Amino acid sequence: MNKILFGLLLTQTFGAFALDSQIRMSQEQIDNLDIKVAALSASHQVPLFFAPAKVVVPADKEVLISSSQPGLVAQLPINIGDRVAKGQLLAQLNSPSLVGLQQAFLTANNDLNLSSLEQHRDQKLWQEGAIAERRWQETQMMHGSKSAKADEARQLLVLAGMSAPEIKQLAQTHKLDDRLTVHSPINGVVLERLATLGARLDIQAPLYRIADLSELWLEINVPQERLNSLHIGDQVRLENSDIAAKLTLLGQSVNRDNQTVLARAVIDGKSSGLRVGQNVNVQILQNSTQTSFKVPNTAIAQNDGHAYLFVRNQEGFAVTEVSVSGKQDAESLISGPLSGNEQIAVKGAVALKANWLGLGGGE
Repeated sequence: MNKILFGLLLTQTFGAFALDSQIRMSQEQIDNLDIKVAALSASHQVPLFFAPAKVVVPADKEVLISSSQPGLVAQLPINIGDRVAKGQLLAQLNSPSLVGLQQAFLTANNDLNLSSLEQHRDQKLWQEGAIAERRWQETQMMHGSKSAKADEARQLLVLAGMSAPEIKQLAQTHKLDDRLTVHSPINGVVLERLATLGARLDIQAPLYRIADLSELWLEINVPQERLNSLHIGDQVRLENSDIAAKLTLLGQSVNRDNQTVLARAVIDGKSSGLRVGQNVNVQILQNSTQTSFKVPNTAIAQNDGHAYLFVRNQEGFAVTEVSVSGKQDAESLISGPLSGNEQIAVKGAVALKANWLGLGGGE
């Protein structure tokens, strides 16, 4: 019984000593053990939890390109993943219906020219008193009608995909052309090609899906029980990445299948390495009024369920107990009796722990 009591007292005494231990080492011993030290890095963010997310494009940054007229696909020079500039050629179709629109435009344009001549003639006759005012008014009404039809025919060509210079050339040359060209309305990247060469397309058949990837969002599936801990503006970081985002939306409905709520985060700055539709894992971070410190995981020594840092001082290293509040990749967030000006061992903590537990106060 006395041996058992003695053992318990010895264990308690060693534990008390270890919590307030000083490892005495010279600079030469530190160099021999290849122990490296570094300054503490303050952090005012507390990691909350990890959640799955998907990379998406804002709806207003994405466009679906479709055929404005039925036709046969003759050219598809752009492939999935290609970057395109605004106005760049995406496709060419052979469209007989475009020829019909061109013919209607030329007819309406000719009728307008004849109407303009009649208007000019009748205006002169009316001013000379050769015709009645009613005749002059009828001529004006007829000219207005012809002008409206010509404008309508021109607008149909614009909707069909013809540019203003192409329409002007058609009016001058009267040369019909069944080639319908499709151009990109934005600068972006091709996400999908929805047509194949040689296919016969109906009007409004989809050709390409293009997106401006200058801004990307994260759609995060947050467990509903964790939603109350989140706030608009909280930081989000991708696992194993330095890409950061900020929460801008917390959804108002719960997914019936997995009982999660959709949260949206806008990625800050560049998002190189991310792909639209990519599934990622993210960590939610929240600002805290209490100062914590980010330290490498290699700087933390575990002993009997407690975490410790080795703080450099004149005699060697002071063993300081800390609390670990979260981890992110190769770093941990800790707090403890630290001012922030300390230098801690970031390499060689294993050797220091062995010295601490094996030799007590060290040499």
